[in-house]
Amino acid sequence: MQANPVRLRKRAAVVNLALIATTLASLVLAGMVGSVTVSLSEIPGALQELLRGEANSLAATLLDLRLSRALVAFVTGASLSLAGVMMQALLRNPLADPYVLGISAGASVGALAALFLACAAWVVDSAAFASAVVVSILLYTLARRDLRGGAAADGGTALLLLTGQIFSAVCIALVTLMLSIAPESRLRSMVFWLIGELAGAPLRLLPWLVLAAALIFTLRNARALNVMALHAEASATLGIRVGTLRKSLFFCSALLTATSVTSAGSIGFVGLIIPHACRFAFGPDHRLLVPAATLAGGAYLVLTDTVARVIIAPQQLPVGVITALIGAPVFLYQLHRLRK
Repeated sequence: MQANPVRLRKRAAVVNLALIATTLASLVLAGMVGSVTVSLSEIPGALQELLRGEANSLAATLLDLRLSRALVAFVTGASLSLAGVMMQALLRNPLADPYVLGISAGASVGALAALFLACAAWVVDSAAFASAVVVSILLYTLARRDLRGGAAADGGTALLLLTGQIFSAVCIALVTLMLSIAPESRLRSMVFWLIGELAGAPLRLLPWLVLAAALIFTLRNARALNVMALHAEASATLGIRVGTLRKSLFFCSALLTATSVTSAGSIGFVGLIIPHACRFAFGPDHRLLVPAATLAGGAYLVLTDTVARVIIAPQQLPVGVITALIGAPVFLYQLHRLRK
């Protein structure tokens, strides 16, 4: 009886160590490649300069810029992937993603309104975050009885999903209206924000704090998520406070989505394909799925952003283009596997 927990801990340790190594390798690669290459032998010296608060050499300057962008990519990808795991657990649908409830569409309305008015960058970020929070509060207000329900009933999740889709449709209509009347000088920046862009994204502390808090919460409730996934109707009788857990999942995933969209715009498919791929590879146990999906999502976005920077260098593509080109066929493959 003791073999299974021991085997699970060993497997989780191996998987997480492998993903940590992959994450570090992706960060090193992001620091090396670009229109000007930084060799692997130059990285230790450049890191020492940065740790001393200096950037005298070209290698240190390039590494500073590239690592800052890579760290933003990691926290954004990890947040989207973890939000995807939470949303799939909340809606009991392995193909749900962080954008399904219209929170990202709400952020788009605020950001594009600020860009339309030619506001400063910090105003754009603040407007995106505030709009996402407002949509989350409205969505919770309309669906709070379903989230408070004792069991994860299909009717409750269906109502929540439909309400989110209505919010998303209204926000998309507002976005389309602003794009149609925006002057040419501002249209490019608005479109790039909608696609998802990490160029110039500042490295902030808030997304890391939100990611850490959400990760700790999800890991502490991983067993409860397993019970709720396997025994939805009977989970309340098994000691799971389903209503509280569902509300917490909703708010954590909404906050993760808001912070990631504020940092990098609407980057699609990360929160959809990465949790699903990790579920295929490592199984549905949330004790392993949660950290694996978080690390894999961060490393994936770092690598895709690196490709976006170098594929037509010195010009740069929006990272959302790369994630969409990769994510669409991968999603179709996952959908085919799910049917089988």
